[in-house]
Amino acid sequence: MAIEFLSSEWLHAFKNKLNLDERYARIAKNWEGDFAFRIEADETFPQERMLYMDLWHGKCRNAFLIDQENNKNTKPAYILSATYNIFLRILEGKLDPMQAMLSRKLKVSGSMAYMMRNIPVVLDFVRCAKETTQQIKTNN
Repeated sequence: MAIEFLSSEWLHAFKNKLNLDERYARIAKNWEGDFAFRIEADETFPQERMLYMDLWHGKCRNAFLIDQENNKNTKPAYILSATYNIFLRILEGKLDPMQAMLSRKLKVSGSMAYMMRNIPVVLDFVRCAKETTQQIKTNN
């Protein structure tokens, strides 16, 4: 069975990757902040989807799809918003994540100053997401 990019199965694989990756654990050891990823509807992905990740000191404590039930109780420190194709281009290495943020193709809600002070953490987080995506593509 194929795992869909940005699905709950992909999110579970990404959580496992973060929790097992020694490099990420070392680089993100001081990171405190949870994320929501808003995949905006477009021609490729017709329905908006939100993913949540609780990141704390180099580990992912929780990860799930945000739905009607848990939407009101989920207040992430950061929300990253983009279309499916922008997220895919970032994780395929076709679009630099920092350039995507600065050009507002990837919109960020939350402390941009904290993100900019922690660029190595952000970039290693993206590396882990890329590797998760590549691993899933290889296995499908």
